[in-house]
Amino acid sequence: MFSTINLTITAGIGRIDFNRPDKLNSLNEQMMVEIHQALDQIQANKEIRALVISGTGRAFCAGQDIEDPAMQFVDGEKPDIGTMVERLFKPLVMKLQNMRMPTIAAVNGIAAGGGSSIALACDFVLAAKSASFLQAFSKIGLTPDTGASWFLTRRLGMARAIGLTMLADKLPATKAAEWGLIWEALEDAEFDTGVNALAERLARLPTKALVRTRQLIHSAHSHTLEEQLSMEASYIREMGWSRDYQEGFIAFTEKRQPNFTGE
Repeated sequence: MFSTINLTITAGIGRIDFNRPDKLNSLNEQMMVEIHQALDQIQANKEIRALVISGTGRAFCAGQDIEDPAMQFVDGEKPDIGTMVERLFKPLVMKLQNMRMPTIAAVNGIAAGGGSSIALACDFVLAAKSASFLQAFSKIGLTPDTGASWFLTRRLGMARAIGLTMLADKLPATKAAEWGLIWEALEDAEFDTGVNALAERLARLPTKALVRTRQLIHSAHSHTLEEQLSMEASYIREMGWSRDYQEGFIAFTEKRQPNFTGE
């Protein structure tokens, strides 16, 4: 069904692999459309309780393909890159931030430009130690997009966000983990095992509670303490009425592991 990505679903885990390895999985319009379609399918499948996004070959995603027609000067006409960002990239980031299951970016190689931001839009970012992150925009006379300025400033602070975006230096995965940009940098030989273990663990946890937790964390920066306390009360009330809480409570009293269903 797809020609630029691979979509697999196994044991409650959905996986999207960018599949343009000869182009370092750079993003063209067809690939962006297919990613949107795959995410819609995953969102609609209630059997899926964790999502992994990765890349084939030696790259995670090198960002926008500058050979894509949307990036070209044609007959003297300047490209409207902003319209493409609004139409394809902005909705993609918002979809990832609002998936009804936890998400993992498995960064197997270079994550550059919009590819880096796609990774940062996921709940967890695991990277191979040989991988790196690159804000390449200034190298070709552009400004950050796909939420880069938002993610970097929130996670790293202004000084590091400005340095990474203006200077466009590679950030090794190990330093990204030290700085708190990503969850963990794994040895290359242990990378696939580590990603699978985290996905399987998340797929066993109470899915709705994890998603509500994501929403709480995302809201904390813009809320007062009083507003955040009220939001926490609302969500814990909702979760207290859920099947998974009932199962968790009974399992606790019976001194066994809970069998959560995501409901």
